[in-house]
Amino acid sequence: MIKIRPQTINKGELQNHFDQHGDLSKSAFSRKWKRGLVMAATALGMHLFSPVSTYAQQQSFIKSALPDEFAIPASLLALEQLRLPDFKRDTIFIQQSGGSPDGITLNTAVIQKAIDQLSTNGGGVVYVGVGQWLTGPLVLKSNVNLHVAAGGLLQFSSDFDQYPMVKTSYEGVEAVRCQAPVSALNATHIGITGNGIIDGAGDSWRMVKKGKLTESQWKTLVGSTGVVDKAGTTWYPSKGSLKGSTVKDAGVLKAGKTAADYKDIKDYLRPNLLSLINCKQVLLEGVTFQNSPAWCLHPLLCEQVIIRGIYAKNPWYAQNGDGLDLESCKNVLIEHSSFDVGDDGICMKSGRDEEGRKRGVPTENVLVQYATVYHAHGGFVIGSEMSGGVKNVAIRRCSFLGTDIGLRFKTTRGRGGVVENIYASQINMQGIKGDAIRFNMYYAAKDPVPLNGEQTESPKEERQPVTAGTPQFRHFYISDINCNGADHSLFFRGLPEMAIKDIHLRNLVMRTKKGIELIEAKGIDVANLKAVLTRPGEAMITLSNTSSSLFENLDLAQTAAVTQRGSAPHIVVSGADSKAIVLKEVRINGEAASKDRSAIKFGADVSDAALEFK
Repeated sequence: MIKIRPQTINKGELQNHFDQHGDLSKSAFSRKWKRGLVMAATALGMHLFSPVSTYAQQQSFIKSALPDEFAIPASLLALEQLRLPDFKRDTIFIQQSGGSPDGITLNTAVIQKAIDQLSTNGGGVVYVGVGQWLTGPLVLKSNVNLHVAAGGLLQFSSDFDQYPMVKTSYEGVEAVRCQAPVSALNATHIGITGNGIIDGAGDSWRMVKKGKLTESQWKTLVGSTGVVDKAGTTWYPSKGSLKGSTVKDAGVLKAGKTAADYKDIKDYLRPNLLSLINCKQVLLEGVTFQNSPAWCLHPLLCEQVIIRGIYAKNPWYAQNGDGLDLESCKNVLIEHSSFDVGDDGICMKSGRDEEGRKRGVPTENVLVQYATVYHAHGGFVIGSEMSGGVKNVAIRRCSFLGTDIGLRFKTTRGRGGVVENIYASQINMQGIKGDAIRFNMYYAAKDPVPLNGEQTESPKEERQPVTAGTPQFRHFYISDINCNGADHSLFFRGLPEMAIKDIHLRNLVMRTKKGIELIEAKGIDVANLKAVLTRPGEAMITLSNTSSSLFENLDLAQTAAVTQRGSAPHIVVSGADSKAIVLKEVRINGEAASKDRSAIKFGADVSDAALEFK
């Protein structure tokens, strides 16, 4: 056994300097210190010299600083200083222990033996070096750091026989699934680090929708192996996988059922790439996690988690190919990471429906910063499985580039749970396919942006009794958001029996097709919004059953082409519950908005007294 410590670089302290002191070229460090900092930052992929103006200079229309309630609480910012104990230096090199990096030899036994041995002896590092290491599923143990070096590929086998069915959790409920490629249960002080790649062989497991491929890609896929459903719209890797898609609640553990009862649909029960359950002191750093059978990273009931500098990567057609799903976890720092996936990018969850409420463990105390999300259904997401609650979460200084939705908050009747005290600030969005900021309490497990040929219908709005299964969104503080390209600037859809409440937004700059649309909303506070709208025939502000809401210092303008082509009302108010709506210092196409001068349409069931101009 050779003693070493793989070197890791902490971005946090270096980034904090530049947050405090700004552009390195203007700081008072000596030339020697500057050169050292530049070298360190270059290794981290950070840009230190900023050629752009400050946010305040760019947004000259903003009149005032943010109110105190928008400030991220000190308790969340303190997560920047979250540190875990060092791993012991004792190291087992897999190649020196009989492993073979030839891409053909199965190394499961060698790697697992190293993990078990180190954990038994107090911990250390399992070193996976340069080469392609084929393996079956691995179980991490306490005090062990699985280190995949640069140039190393930990390739999980596509042989389903390597993955026994196990009792676990999937999409918020207890279920039988195939064993995850990497898992840990009740472990303390574990890590996966390095600059290598972990590949979950997901293409062997996942079904694929025809609408997500080109005609040529579809023909190639269908001609390779697997089967196609009767509708001819979805390819499955095997008959067992196709059969599983027809079984209601496939894999869900019900009374009297065991894993053996699901043997004939095993191929359908895809695992998550990384499954960590009830673990403490977890470090994920530097590694590329890619090609997951289902979700990529799934910490469940974990505490003291650091996710830093990782890259979660799935093809955009990957069904359930989420990047990170943080479920019922506490005290988590996520930073300097990138996500390019087939479903939601960074997602907070806490169990589904009655089972999630009985568990009753929220996701709480989470700080997300300096992350980039490329393709994903949502850049930052909460839900839809949020039945145990989500609270005290902050995301800041992130970029969403080409996601379907920017900030996405979703739930549905039956979930229950409360999502509250959420802070989002300094977010850049570019080329968003759907809405920039979206709250939806009618989530129906469909892609947020329909595929070609797919039809979407607005949900039937019918008031139902408030029960334990009625979800709630409240107390959100969203500020300093830039979006260049999206459908709506803001889209909120609450329930008739439970409006979306107390959502506060400041300092938004949007170039979108449509403006603001709120349905079943109460206590919405929007200030300092500048929006350029590009779709003709659309109202700029649409409010349905919206009450006790303030819109202040809004500058809404349509492009010249839209102004010439469209004659739609600027503001539409409908719904018998619409009342106490105030528009203060709102400008539409450069003119102050008023009941006399603006094109306003009131529904038959709402009085014009519902809308007040100041």
